[in-house]
Amino acid sequence: MLAAKILLLLITANGAPIILKKLLGNRWAWPVDGGLAVFDGQPLFGASKTWRGVVGSILFTGLAAKSLGFSLALGAVVAVGAMLGDLCSSFIKRRLGIRVSGMAPGLDQIPESLFPLLLLRDEWELTLGEMLELVTAFLVLSYAVSQVLYRLRIRMQPY
Repeated sequence: MLAAKILLLLITANGAPIILKKLLGNRWAWPVDGGLAVFDGQPLFGASKTWRGVVGSILFTGLAAKSLGFSLALGAVVAVGAMLGDLCSSFIKRRLGIRVSGMAPGLDQIPESLFPLLLLRDEWELTLGEMLELVTAFLVLSYAVSQVLYRLRIRMQPY
């Protein structure tokens, strides 16, 4: 039961920015990196990583956590970890020359699921094996959810 709740929080944390983009378009979509380009001439993260997405993820994941019997703060930690993982993968993708919103299977899912698990490993008493199982389950679920969001025209491209 705990694993299902964790996966739901991870999906919420990572899905909230996508849903907000669909609902709000470009409103309040200020890039986290402020448009900063770095040594290679590429953006630090890219325009699709916005403060709206970060704040929305924290709010929605906090509410989801509360509804699942966790604290708002725990939900916020999940979201912050997921967003840090997402920013990390975006940074790496830009350095590899992958365009903004371009796909990088594994790199797009592993950090954004692993970082929150590492932050809450002690809280949830997770073993390394359980974290590996959760990251793998998140990877599979993210592909399935991506297909659904694409069919609903919420996501621009499926994985």
